Amino acid sequence: MAGDRTYDFVLFGATGFTGGLTAEYLAEHAPPGARWALAGRNRAKLEAVRERLAAVNEACADLPLLHADAADAGALREIAESAKVVVTTVGPYLKHGEPLVAACARAGTDYADLTGEPSFVDLMYLRYHEEAVRTGARLVHACGFDSIPHDLGAYFTVKQLPEGSPLRVEGFLRLRGDLSGGTLHSAVGMMEDMRAMQRLAAERDRVERRPAGRRIRVSRRPVPHTRIGGYALPLPTIDPLIVTRSAAALDRYGPDFSYGHYLAVRRPTTAAAVIAGSAAMMALAKLPQTRSLLLKYRSPGEGPGPEQRARHWFKVTFVGEVTEGVNAGRRVVTEVSGGDPGYGETAKMLAESALCLAYDDLPQTAGQVTTAVAMGDALIDRLVKAGISFRVL
Repeated sequence: MAGDRTYDFVLFGATGFTGGLTAEYLAEHAPPGARWALAGRNRAKLEAVRERLAAVNEACADLPLLHADAADAGALREIAESAKVVVTTVGPYLKHGEPLVAACARAGTDYADLTGEPSFVDLMYLRYHEEAVRTGARLVHACGFDSIPHDLGAYFTVKQLPEGSPLRVEGFLRLRGDLSGGTLHSAVGMMEDMRAMQRLAAERDRVERRPAGRRIRVSRRPVPHTRIGGYALPLPTIDPLIVTRSAAALDRYGPDFSYGHYLAVRRPTTAAAVIAGSAAMMALAKLPQTRSLLLKYRSPGEGPGPEQRARHWFKVTFVGEVTEGVNAGRRVVTEVSGGDPGYGETAKMLAESALCLAYDDLPQTAGQVTTAVAMGDALIDRLVKAGISFRVL
């Protein structure tokens, strides 16, 4: 039983860039008496992380260290069987992530990661969702900037609108940030084979149950720039897929729900630069020679320093509207905002997800579920206390 496990949670990948930030956050914010451990493949690096954590919280001096490689199924099984929750920062997930998902699904252990890779999420659904439902494991992907602000932001917005109404929600992202090596490698991996990603998405669509009598979809309609005081560019990220899966699972999103996801920029020159840069990156990712040059920009384990991260921020504005019925035209504007999106706040989001899964009174769910479905209000409350803002404008 999960309640009899040795550890409340285990952090896998603590020696990486974002993993180290997550470990530091947990050292400061895990409750007294928390039973947790660090896991990874390099004992010396794990010891160095533990020493750094002990300077933050002397109780971490005796933190258990668990040796496991991402491809070592036996070691991962032992970790999954010893913990109530396993969280991992080891990416790219399509390359390194499956054995840990498999171990957690089989052991009935809750799992959380930082993936923004749609192919990985779809493949894990196809291979392990049913087993996780059987064992009671909650497999929660995208517990960082991909996709907590968007998933929980849309959920927060829907809750401000009348129940049982057809709804349209649009999210507009503004940010200042930078890439770590791990994020860069994951992004290039996704761009490398778009056809494989489309095949997996289609296969999932064929087998996944859809809510009876309800319509859920991603909207890609043009948005007038006057609505946001700038230009809105559709964002083809994992975020709208996560939002609509939450909507499909929760009746609170109404009988007819659509979500549009956009990058908001103030100047047409910026919009043109974003479009051109994205197209160039996708083209370079498809050829072996140019792909290797892209990957040399930053290696896994590298990322922006503290001074850079202190200047970074994000803000997601949501516009929610009732589209039909007696409340047609009723509208709400909300905002989710915080600091450094890719690393400081991502580490906070993953760490608070781990603590939420380990300690909070949550809805009874199992299988591959989203943050809104698995944790919802409890995680929003944690994030607000941790300094991430959710508010009605």
